[in-house]
Amino acid sequence: MSTIYLTTPLYYVNAAPHIGHSYTEIAADCLARYHRLRGDDVFFLTGTDEHGEKIAQAASAKGLSPKAFADQASETFRALWRTLDIRYDHFIRTTDPAHEAIVQEALTRLKPQLTLGAYRFWYCVPCETSFGLSEIDPARPLCLTCQRPVNQVEEEDYFLRLDEHREWLRSALRDRDGFILPAERRNEVLALLEQPLPDLCLTRPKDRVPWGIEVPFSPGHVTYVWFDALMNYISALGWPSGERFRHYWEGSGGAIHLIGKDILRHHALYWPIILRALGVSPPRLIFAHGWWKIGEQKMSKSLGNIVDPTVVVSQLFKGQPHAADIYRYFLLREVPFGQDGSFSEDALLKRFEADLANDLGNLVNRTCSMLERYGQGAIPSLAPVGCAVEDEPLRQAALALAPALDEAMSRLEFSAALEAIMRVVSQANRYVETAAPWRLAKHADQAARLHSVLAILAEVIRMVAIVLEPFMPSVAEAMWQQLGCGARPRRLEDARTWPGCSPAQRLGPHPVLFPRASASSGDTARLPRSP
Repeated sequence: MSTIYLTTPLYYVNAAPHIGHSYTEIAADCLARYHRLRGDDVFFLTGTDEHGEKIAQAASAKGLSPKAFADQASETFRALWRTLDIRYDHFIRTTDPAHEAIVQEALTRLKPQLTLGAYRFWYCVPCETSFGLSEIDPARPLCLTCQRPVNQVEEEDYFLRLDEHREWLRSALRDRDGFILPAERRNEVLALLEQPLPDLCLTRPKDRVPWGIEVPFSPGHVTYVWFDALMNYISALGWPSGERFRHYWEGSGGAIHLIGKDILRHHALYWPIILRALGVSPPRLIFAHGWWKIGEQKMSKSLGNIVDPTVVVSQLFKGQPHAADIYRYFLLREVPFGQDGSFSEDALLKRFEADLANDLGNLVNRTCSMLERYGQGAIPSLAPVGCAVEDEPLRQAALALAPALDEAMSRLEFSAALEAIMRVVSQANRYVETAAPWRLAKHADQAARLHSVLAILAEVIRMVAIVLEPFMPSVAEAMWQQLGCGARPRRLEDARTWPGCSPAQRLGPHPVLFPRASASSGDTARLPRSP
């Protein structure tokens, strides 16, 4: 059994959640569920980032205090995670008193390494990110991340020197191939480390940014929002001496951070250096995934092309019993994790029809119907070696599912894992056509062969239900209940054994998994965007 500490970024509450937030969250939930399926000890952390200039501005625009605004916005994220069946272990908010106290403790410990001085820099309000004067062309002052205009600011703040940490971080990146993934993100960070690193400003004057955690040794300053947010990864575990910190950070080799590639600099440069300065080991893995686009455009509130996951689930698949799982499947299957993807209703509906309704749903529905018709609603017994020569390819393919899942998930290749699962589903559908149980049922002397075919199909569905659990938990549970597996837990080790159904196991109720009439026809203009 392994110990796994898995995190998402803290989502900034200045705007409503969108597809990008849900992508990171679903991927993290999938990985957490996979490790739980293996029997690993998992702690999955998520939450919201609630301080900073943008939050104060957004709250003022709505006539609310920053805390009241953050309360409402944080609940919006939690409501979406409930809709998408996200099973996190802890939800942290940067306004939690325990987190604020740990941030202040960290600043106090860092104080001997900080310098107070005048700070002239370029600042991007939307990204809450500062850049050195030499990093941005004054003739074209645009943010290096979002390409929006930046402002030049001068103020007195506390700084942490980064450049003295450059060599060890560069060595760590070169020595640990799997520290930052995908490889192109690692190469981006190595390129940044070829140049001197500007000092990192850890504070902001309270008279300019009043909404933040007060610096304990300088009441006229508040904590830089990114330092505040990054600290959540250890504050949630009770750093410096909490049992969770010892167990899940020190005992697991550090966190697995899943992030979007737009916040790579903060996680791959600032965060390991902050940890080093605090005497804490670096994360185990930082994986920076790609963006979802509309056509060739990055989603942007200003462009009005933000996709609201709640709308997709509640309107595009209205009435579908597994609407959230359809959305989860699409995001994890459509593009390799790490690459950019293009979202459209047409692509989503095609995945639904081809993979889920026509392939997976068809296999489960027709198998349960044949078991009802030809097996009196029970799964026939199947001896461990009860397969004919023509059955063996499907049996071997099903037994290969668990190893294929292990291999793909070790590299966070969600799409590859789903592709392997769906290959077996397609193979099972072809097997039905070749074995033709409806023809066997017409001949009394073929009863044993008929029962063997039905039992093999039931075993394949059982194994598919197990390996689908991380990706489509609601669908996996429905398949499990339709087979009559009841309250038995789904465990990955049970997908390595054949057979696994109980003798004469009776089916449960088996409604159609994916009713076709519940999905809209593909008119991309019909799905509203969030404002």
